[in-house]
Amino acid sequence: MRMAAALLLLAGLGVPAAARAQDAAVKAGVEAYDRGDYAGAMRAWRSAAEKGDADAQYNIGQIYKLGRGVPVDMVEAEKWYRLAALQGHDLGEANYGMMLFENGKREAAVPWLERAVGQGEPRAQYLLGVMLFNGDGIAKNWVRAYALMLRASAGGLEAATRTIAQMDQFISAADRQAGRSLAQRYENDARMAAKPVPASASARHGPAAPAPASASKAPPAPAGARTPQPAASTAPKAAGPVPRAIGNWRVQLGAFATPGNAERLWGQIRARFPGRQPFYPKSGQITRLLVGPFASQAEAQKACGAIKPCMAVRP
Repeated sequence: MRMAAALLLLAGLGVPAAARAQDAAVKAGVEAYDRGDYAGAMRAWRSAAEKGDADAQYNIGQIYKLGRGVPVDMVEAEKWYRLAALQGHDLGEANYGMMLFENGKREAAVPWLERAVGQGEPRAQYLLGVMLFNGDGIAKNWVRAYALMLRASAGGLEAATRTIAQMDQFISAADRQAGRSLAQRYENDARMAAKPVPASASARHGPAAPAPASASKAPPAPAGARTPQPAASTAPKAAGPVPRAIGNWRVQLGAFATPGNAERLWGQIRARFPGRQPFYPKSGQITRLLVGPFASQAEAQKACGAIKPCMAVRP
């Protein structure tokens, strides 16, 4: 589902002129991209990227990764993802790690994938799980591989769900149980770490990149074992860039007595809210799932679409 992009005008809010100019360039690039004017998007983003804007750097990486108006160029994509990643851009970190893997730099990919795993990125969980299963660029660890694959599956990655069934053929029952326990610990840690951020904070932006082509295959079996059939690719369709999300509105998608149910729901519907982030505020024993930010009540209500229950709220 595509949602209308909205930005607040930043003039008069104490934002430096240079930052406002970069925001305007990113916005202009998004509008050009949505029109199919990829050359125009590239010009707008490059001006901001060369001035150090991490969002623009990430988007240029996407342009080269997806081949929008330029030939697919994994080397250039890696270069721009790296610049965004070095500034702490979460999607930049995840995609830089995956691009390093795809460009054959397996060991170099590990620390960046670990960072993305720590942020709960299902594609990074899946890919690092594959690497741990195979001992590819990292020491083999089937228990952790199984745990990460379970987390990726809970995050809605269908390829991970299929890969779990294939892993079951090779991993012992004891190791699978240990993997489930570790996955539960990861889930608990993620729940404890999930804290609302100020409503005025800007969410990172950019289209969700497809899973690496080489990550769409199931991990090969150990020597002497029957090789699982490759899982079909579940790479999401290429999406247009999502500009910085700014505002004081969110949508509420439910209230749960069990916090894990809020996280599971987010894993199922996160693709419907590109560029937004979840919040899990607690009221007594109840955990609510909020998603945002949005610039206005109307924008938040429009984002709900056909999802029920869903309502616009202002924390």
